[in-house]
Amino acid sequence: MTAPHQPSWDPQQYLRHADHRTRPFQDLLAHIGDDLPGHPAPRIADLGCGAGNVTALLADRWPDARITGYDTSREMLAEAAAHARPPLLDFAEADAATWEPTETYGLIVSTSALQWIPGHAGHFPRWLDALAPGGTLAFQVPGNFTAPSHTLLAGLRESDRWRPLLHGVGDRTASVLDPADYLTRLRDLGCTADVWETTYLQTLGGDDAVLDWVKGTALRPVLTALADDPAAREAFLAEYRDLLREAYPPGPYGTVFPFRRIFAVARKEK
Repeated sequence: MTAPHQPSWDPQQYLRHADHRTRPFQDLLAHIGDDLPGHPAPRIADLGCGAGNVTALLADRWPDARITGYDTSREMLAEAAAHARPPLLDFAEADAATWEPTETYGLIVSTSALQWIPGHAGHFPRWLDALAPGGTLAFQVPGNFTAPSHTLLAGLRESDRWRPLLHGVGDRTASVLDPADYLTRLRDLGCTADVWETTYLQTLGGDDAVLDWVKGTALRPVLTALADDPAAREAFLAEYRDLLREAYPPGPYGTVFPFRRIFAVARKEK
């Protein structure tokens, strides 16, 4: 990702908390029926596949399926290549915001990616059109933008010191809808839809655990914007670290980091 405000990604940093990051996908997967159109070999697209570790779970669930994971990050796609299982599971560079399906799918899935696409609900009609009758659109997005991890980050970015460098960088607050809005939009498009939310009380280990978590996700736009100024980068991280230490003090079993996520599984009429 090289466009303005598009973050560069560090797969190894992202995967440092792979267990916690994978759990919402597993919960989403549990709500998708086995009998997809084309069963036992449905066509599946994973939009925003990242490092490919969750895409591999799709192949475990549907071993005969033809699956493609799409992402914009070449760093993530290089990591994902280790999960490829030719000819059934592969990865390709594509942006979900502009992806034009050229095939008919039994399942289009996305996890922790659509929040990076302003107005992503506007793409639902195109994606649903690409589903076979009875096909499924399923996604999960974070819903924690009012949590201290994000409000403190936003406040620091917009402080007098950092606004000239970071105004608007990484702001995704308006990109994610309320669960009821997702339900309404999907039902208005003629789908049956199941929408819910879950707050995971994640317990993170290590020093400055929440800072380590956000270095893999929410902080990526800031780290990208300050990549050419190491002194400024370290100064920003130090200020943000001190705020996070106060907001998320470690306990005897680690640092508790509540994380709200929003899920939707929509099925196209047969």
